[in-house]
Amino acid sequence: MTRDLMRAALLTAILGLMAACSGQGDEQTTQTQTVAPVAEQQPAVSSAVSAMSADELREAASKAVSEQRLYAPAGNNAMEYYLALRDKGDGGAAVSSALADLQPYTLIATEQAITRDDFAEARRLYALLEKTDPNTPALPRLKASIADAENTLAQREQDAQADEARRQASEKKRQEEQQAAQQLAAQQLAAQRAEERRLENLRAAEEQQRQQANAREAEERRQAEQRAAAQRQAAAAAAAQQQQQTTPPPAPAPVKRNTELRAISAPQPRYPAEALRGGLSGSVQVEFTVGVSGAVTSARVVNANPPRVFNNEVLNTVRRWRFQPIDEPVTTRRTFSFRPEQ
Repeated sequence: MTRDLMRAALLTAILGLMAACSGQGDEQTTQTQTVAPVAEQQPAVSSAVSAMSADELREAASKAVSEQRLYAPAGNNAMEYYLALRDKGDGGAAVSSALADLQPYTLIATEQAITRDDFAEARRLYALLEKTDPNTPALPRLKASIADAENTLAQREQDAQADEARRQASEKKRQEEQQAAQQLAAQQLAAQRAEERRLENLRAAEEQQRQQANAREAEERRQAEQRAAAQRQAAAAAAAQQQQQTTPPPAPAPVKRNTELRAISAPQPRYPAEALRGGLSGSVQVEFTVGVSGAVTSARVVNANPPRVFNNEVLNTVRRWRFQPIDEPVTTRRTFSFRPEQ
């Protein structure tokens, strides 16, 4: 192949490559690349290419140019074939001219590889340029660009790892705070339920005491009524017997009816616990009726201040009062005062 024919073929391939450059360049930038460590960088010319004969290299170079494989793929491109041909001392000025023509496009491809973070490809192309002409002015800039881009990528990855670590730490803290809040809520709920059970037990005990007190009151009323009935029967029998044994007495004087209330058991009402805790004071006036047996048969609140605070305690207490038997029911009123300091 003459030098002019080689340059013409090379120019045709370059023009075709430039026409397809934009579409292929975009496609290449979307591919996922693997960055190879510097220590694993392959020689500029592969061993398989170096082992080819001069005739094989010329034929392969011509075909690579016609198929627009100017600098890629690795091991099957015009740059490697021409460099191997030059290493064999064959080709002369035609090979040097072809390499010089390919250098600008290899340089552009190197910069594009750096831009898309394909550092393995960038270093391979850089090796081709360096082997073609170690004194090429762009080599120091390309070498620095590759190193800077690798450092930038490494820094981005490091920053991403740091951001992820911060995110994980923040998430862990959030989960710990959420867990602590849940534990606190569970403890508060357990304490609330324990307090509810305690109050329920207290109310049950108070209800049991009230029922027992009512039962005692009912029994006391029954016994008092039985005693009163027995006394009346005994008095009636004695009167009948006396009447039979004696002559009719003169007309008796009017008998004074016994309606004086004489207390047998009249405890004072207790101070309600809730009113005492709240520091409430007040008074309750109660109207109640005492039956002939001495038991209270009815009771109602006439006046209360404040309303309903002390009513139940007063009524329950008054209904348990006991008096000596009387001749006829008596209705009266009593006023009870409540003071926290008492």
